[in-house]
Amino acid sequence: MILISACLLGKNCKYSGGNNKNPGLISLLKDKSVISVCPEELGGLPTPRLPAEISGGTGIDVIHGKAKVCFRDGTDVTRNFIKGAIETQKYIQFYPVKLAIMKEGSPSCGVNRIYDGSFKGISHSGSGVTTALLKDSGIKVISEETPLTGDILALIAESE
Repeated sequence: MILISACLLGKNCKYSGGNNKNPGLISLLKDKSVISVCPEELGGLPTPRLPAEISGGTGIDVIHGKAKVCFRDGTDVTRNFIKGAIETQKYIQFYPVKLAIMKEGSPSCGVNRIYDGSFKGISHSGSGVTTALLKDSGIKVISEETPLTGDILALIAESE
């Protein structure tokens, strides 16, 4: 089974109210068992919502209380992001998830890159809150930007 950011499948759950529909992924996963999630909505945030960024670290730092997630207007939404990560993690407790495909750059779902909290479009290496929790739980996590190598394609093929 594959866990995937709902916005990549075309669900209008992006902060702006739109989506990040990825036709290539949709085609690749059409016959696979998938669970689509939007951690930010699972955390109780509305769509649309203000953009959010992690300030003071990365997703794992947020989980450990060393960084926070704020909207552009300064509103602290750390609790919502942690709640969304925990709600997402519950799926891997009940379903045989082998792989997660998450949206790069997102403060929840970013895999290798997130924004720095300045709201100036500056990114740095690190994972979002949900991705950090999934990785910490032993789930293989890739982004929509990850090259589909043989081992990843094998994981996808196993997810009938």
